[in-house]
Amino acid sequence: MSKNETTGAGSIVASLSRCGVTACFANPGTSEMHLVAALDKVPSIRSVLCLFEGVASGAADGFGRMTDRPAAVLLHLGPGYANAAANLHNARRAHTPVVVIIGDHATSHRQYDAPLASDIRSLTSSTCRWTGSIETAAAGAELVQRSVEESMTAERGVAALLLPADSAWTLTDIIGPSHDFVAPTLALVPDDRIDAVRNALNNAINPAILLGGHALREDALAIAGSLAASGIRIFGETFPARQTRGAAVFSPERLPYSGPQARDALLAHDLLVTVEAADPVAFFAYPSEEGRLAPAGMRILNLASCGEDGTAALAGLGCAGVIEAGKQIDETFDPAARPTPLSAGKILARLMPVGSIVSDDAVTASGPLWAGTENSETHEWMTLTGGAIGQGLPLAIGAAVACPGRKVIALTGDGAGMYNPQSLWTMMREKLDIVVLVFANNAYRILEYEYERTGAGKLTSAHDMFDLSGPTIDWVSIARGFGMRGTLCKNNGELSGAIERAMKETGPCLIEISIE
Repeated sequence: MSKNETTGAGSIVASLSRCGVTACFANPGTSEMHLVAALDKVPSIRSVLCLFEGVASGAADGFGRMTDRPAAVLLHLGPGYANAAANLHNARRAHTPVVVIIGDHATSHRQYDAPLASDIRSLTSSTCRWTGSIETAAAGAELVQRSVEESMTAERGVAALLLPADSAWTLTDIIGPSHDFVAPTLALVPDDRIDAVRNALNNAINPAILLGGHALREDALAIAGSLAASGIRIFGETFPARQTRGAAVFSPERLPYSGPQARDALLAHDLLVTVEAADPVAFFAYPSEEGRLAPAGMRILNLASCGEDGTAALAGLGCAGVIEAGKQIDETFDPAARPTPLSAGKILARLMPVGSIVSDDAVTASGPLWAGTENSETHEWMTLTGGAIGQGLPLAIGAAVACPGRKVIALTGDGAGMYNPQSLWTMMREKLDIVVLVFANNAYRILEYEYERTGAGKLTSAHDMFDLSGPTIDWVSIARGFGMRGTLCKNNGELSGAIERAMKETGPCLIEISIE
């Protein structure tokens, strides 16, 4: 190799670095070994090993939500991508920039239909907004930059790069892309659209605004607070990718998850303005229920779409009322009582430090936890955007890598947590400052709730499909098996003490909370 040459893998990693990629969450295999070797030579990219592909993809989602820049995910052929797909689905729904590099068989080996061969493009089509294939080592640099651009432009999302092994090991003199990478900016909303929305709001009898995306961050929420003070009802998405919250931040009403409750909340309004949010629909279809949540006759106008500057568009509406801070919630609890999600939220609100990041995959416990923490110090809250449970622990990993020095709190249920328990290993290996709270009710409670809503009839023996008590999952033992501090709390007093210690200490720990 001459000094002007590198392997295709070296060109790829150098290009990732030049495009601002600083983290790679990986579960590599044989076809990716040259890329692993190239990562070893580039200290500007932090390589994080994950013991399951779903952990790697969920971590990249958390990193991207907190930085608005893509992390790389390194996966092994089609089966590796398939294992990562659930959390990439959540990333797609969160509009998170992610670049997925999928090792493939060498081009000369494709003809043999080897055991791990698959139609990777068909797999990526379900979650990726763009897929490219590096067919030659010389093409790698330009395609890497294209993938980063595709992940960050327009609606933002997941971009995939297929990397045949020979394109990684072949030498090339093309070290980087032909032009510098320039991160795209949010597009400005046209003035005529802002004028039309302003006129519609002024003429509506009872208008409402639904916020999503970047419009749920601190600057936009300050503007939304002034709009609320002028008499406009402000909603936030049911499952925001990231929302700034706390006593000092305006708190929009969270659109309820339950279809009937969401319809009731919207029923009185004749106009709904969406800002980086979609026309609201129910999560699922149910007998005798409409799928669309907006009432018949409601006018829906879009002020800003994903990829547009919703914050500037809100400011352009020109309303200015007196901003009110979030509601104050009673923080009292009975120390001797068994914890509930609401009491846990009150305890967390009192103890979590300013700047905390919450990764919420607590499912049926999420609503009370959200309510209980509303008056806490200012923090960021990430939710389960795509409905594929099991992302809470991986998402916390990505957030902790992205934001060192900030406390990360992972909320999960005992069922949801079992999707990716390997996350605990990565937390320990990387010494990440994450507090894991497991809400253990020994049941898939969300499935019980959904079953009742479908009206499918009474269950007898099949009810065991929702039961996690045989055997009961011992989360403290699982944590200790990974070398992590673990504590079981059976009353609010124990929980308050455990959370207080966890917030003062650094490094990963797990608190199992036995709830009703």
